[in-house]
Amino acid sequence: MKNAFKTSLSAITLAMLPVLHSQADEFSYPRFQPSQSDFGGVGLIQMPSGRTSPEGEFNVGTTYNDEYHHYTVSLQLLPWLESTIRYTLVQDLLYSKDPSFSGNTKYTDKGIDFKVRLLKESYWIPETSIGIRDFGGTGLFDGEFIAASKHVGPFDFTVGVGWGYIGNSANLTGDKTASDDCNRNTDFKGKGGSVDFDRWFTGCSAVFGGVEYQSPWQPLRLKVEYDGNDYLSDFAALADNADMSQDSKFNYGALYRLGNWGDLRLSYERGNTWTFGFNLNTNFNDLKAIWQDEPIPTYQAKSNGDTAELNNEEWLELAQELHQIAGYEDPSIFSDSETVTVVAPQTKYRDRAEAHLRAATLIANHVPDAKEYRFIETSNRQAITETRIDGEQFAQVANNEYFDAKVEDAATVNTPETPQGSLIASSDKDWDVSVSPTLQQSFGGSENFYMFNIGINAGANYWFGDHVELGGSVYFNIYDNYDKFLYEVPPDGTDLKRVRTLVRQYINDNPVRMNNLQLTWMDRLGDNWYSQAYGGYLEMMFGGVGGEVLYRPQGSNWAVGVDANYVIQRDPDSQFGFFTEEVQFDPLTNRNYRVQTGAITGHATVYYQPQWEWLPNTLFKVSAGQYLTEDKGITVDFSKQFDSGVIAGAFVAKTNLSAEEFGEGSYNKGFYISIPFDIMTVKPSTNRATISWLPLSRDGGQMLNRKYQLYSVTDARYPWYGRKAMN
Repeated sequence: MKNAFKTSLSAITLAMLPVLHSQADEFSYPRFQPSQSDFGGVGLIQMPSGRTSPEGEFNVGTTYNDEYHHYTVSLQLLPWLESTIRYTLVQDLLYSKDPSFSGNTKYTDKGIDFKVRLLKESYWIPETSIGIRDFGGTGLFDGEFIAASKHVGPFDFTVGVGWGYIGNSANLTGDKTASDDCNRNTDFKGKGGSVDFDRWFTGCSAVFGGVEYQSPWQPLRLKVEYDGNDYLSDFAALADNADMSQDSKFNYGALYRLGNWGDLRLSYERGNTWTFGFNLNTNFNDLKAIWQDEPIPTYQAKSNGDTAELNNEEWLELAQELHQIAGYEDPSIFSDSETVTVVAPQTKYRDRAEAHLRAATLIANHVPDAKEYRFIETSNRQAITETRIDGEQFAQVANNEYFDAKVEDAATVNTPETPQGSLIASSDKDWDVSVSPTLQQSFGGSENFYMFNIGINAGANYWFGDHVELGGSVYFNIYDNYDKFLYEVPPDGTDLKRVRTLVRQYINDNPVRMNNLQLTWMDRLGDNWYSQAYGGYLEMMFGGVGGEVLYRPQGSNWAVGVDANYVIQRDPDSQFGFFTEEVQFDPLTNRNYRVQTGAITGHATVYYQPQWEWLPNTLFKVSAGQYLTEDKGITVDFSKQFDSGVIAGAFVAKTNLSAEEFGEGSYNKGFYISIPFDIMTVKPSTNRATISWLPLSRDGGQMLNRKYQLYSVTDARYPWYGRKAMN
C-alpha cells in the first residue's frame, strides 16, 4: 500500500509539471540560484538535491544546532563535479576521555563529499546527480544518494533516493528490526580517512524530496523537505545519549540573500529543533583584476631620419622602459645590425602577449631598423623559453592593417638559443631581498580544533654568476597556538620518527628561527633538460644535500622529474645544530620519541596537464618514492585553474604505513588555494599567494620542503602558474 501511494504521488507530480510550467511566469520572479544545505554543497535542508552550482562557485558556510556545529567549504570544481570539505563539532562530547591531553576540545568529525552531475536540465529532463557524503571521513554521516531537481516557475522540485545516513528511515527498502541501520555496519571508523566502498549503497534506503520556492521578494527563499533519515543511529544519540527524536518527517527552512555574497539560513527540523546557518560565496571564474598600470606606449612608424645608432644612455633608457612598462625585470640587451635580444624574467604580466606587445612596441620605437625582436624569458637566471617577433609583421599588427591583428601573428616560440650580437645593457644587481607573510594551519586536531601560526619570512640571496646562488631566510613568529600541540605518543598507536609532529618545538619554542640557508647550483643541461643541486639548511626542520633533474619539452603539456636528497633533522633547541641521537625525551609528556638522524628521501614525478574536454584547465602531479619518516609510497596532487587564475588543489599521499601505524587520519592529505596577486592588488604581477590547510599534522607521507622545484622554475615552457586570465 505504501509503495502504491508513492507511485501514484510521483505520477501525479510528473503529470502536473507541464501544467505548472505553463502557468508560471518566469519574468515575475528573480533568477533562481542554487543554495546550500546544512552539510554544505547544493541541497535542500538536511537532504541533497540534484542541483550543482556554476563552475568556480566557492562557498564557506557554518551551521549550528544543539547537537552539531558544521563548518563547510564547498567548491564547484568542474561543471559536473561538486566537492565539499566538512568539519563537525559534536556538542557535549569531548575529543577524548583524557582531559590532560585534549582538554575541552569537542569531538570532531572530518568529512569529504562529492557530487557528480549525470544529466543537465532540459524542458522535460530534470537535473540529475549522484553523490557520496562523508567519503573518506570517520563515518558519522556517510551516505549515498541519487537525486533529480526540476525548475518550474518559482519552484524547484527535488526527489531522490538515499542510502546510509540519508536513507536511514528505510521507507523504501531495509529491515529496521535487524538494526537501526539495516545491517549497513556503520560502526565509527576511529582512525578516519579510510574509504569503505563495501558500505556504499547498502543498508536502509529511503525516498526523500522537497521544494525550494523563490519568493517575489528577491532576498527571500523558502524550503520544505521530506526527510529520508530517522536519526535513530545518529552518532550524537548513540555516543552521548542526545535527544535526536523526530517529531515530524518534514523540515522547514528560510533563506535570506545578502546581496550577491552570502546567505542567512534558518530552519525548523525534526519537528523540535531550530538550526541556524550562514554562507559566504564568490565565484573563482568571475574574479577580475582592476589595475592602475603604466599606459601602453604608442607605436611610432619608421621614418628615414630614425636610423641613427643609440648611445649608451638611450640603451639604458630602453632597458628601464622594458622593466617598468613591459615587466622584463632588470633586462640584459644584446644587439647586432638586425636583431635586438632581451634576456630577463617576466615578473609583471601573466598574459605574455601583453608583455610582448609592450616590449615590441618599445623596441620598434627606439630601434626602428631592427628586423627581429627576441625575448628570452629567464627564471633563476636560467633561459626557459624564447619568443621571436618579426619586425615587419609586427608593424602590420601595430598599425592594425588587417582585421583582428594581434601580436601572436608576428611571434614564434622556440627553445632558447644563445643571444645574438653584443651586450649593450645589463643589470649589475646580483642580490635580492624579500619579505613575505606566512600562515601555517591545520584543522580538526585533538588538542585544539584549529592550530595555526602566522609570521614573516625575511629572505636574501646573492648570485655568483648565472648558476650559483647563496640564499637564506629567517622566520619571525608573530602569533601561534602550537603551545597546545602536545602529540602525546602514542594516543593513537603510532611510533614513527617525528618528522612533522615536532612543529611545536620549532615554532612555539623558537619565535625567531633561521628557516633556510643553502647554496644552490642551477643549469640548463640541454634543450629540454634542467637541473639543480643544493646543500645546507634546506627548511625549518631539515638540512642536508640534494639534487633534481627535470625533462620538460618546450610547449609540451607533460614533464618528468626526479629528486634525491640526504637529510638530517635539525635540533629545534639550536639554530645550527642537528639531532645526533635517534631517541629523544619530551619533558612535557614525559615520554621518549624518535627523530630522523639521517635518511634518503626523494621522488620521481610525472606532471601532466590533460587536454580532455571534460577535464579542462587541470594539472596532475604523481610522485613515487621515499618520504621523511622512511615510509614509501605515492602522492597524487590534482589541481584546477579557473578563469581568473585562481588554482584550487588537493593531494593525497598513500604509503606502506597501515592506518594504525600512521595514526588518526590513516594517510596524509591536504588542500590548497593559490591566488594571483594581480586580482588582489591594483598592479599586475606574476606572483601568487597560497593558502593551504591540512586535516591533521602527522608524520607519514611527508615530503621535504625544497626551496626550488624545477617544474615551477620552468613554468614559462607551458604556463600553469603563470597562465593568463581567461575572463
